[in-house]
Amino acid sequence: MDEQTKTYIALGAATAANCVPCFEHYFSTAEKLGIPTEDIEETVEIASKVRGGAHMVMKDSIRGIIKSNGSQREKCSSGTPKCCG
Repeated sequence: MDEQTKTYIALGAATAANCVPCFEHYFSTAEKLGIPTEDIEETVEIASKVRGGAHMVMKDSIRGIIKSNGSQREKCSSGTPKCCG
């Protein structure tokens, strides 16, 4: 995979993860590689849509848990570390 493609992916991942230091790092790389600002903005928009979709699914799941009074909660399996404390 070429460096420009890796940088586009990293910019999108940094955006979706809300990681400003990561975005700043890869933005600097993008500038050095000559990636146009318009492409960076489009990458950010795509990543934001992905994150927004995931957030909608999370909100729907939370509503379901609340409606069922938590009775359908998934338990952490015994073979994996606890995910929530």
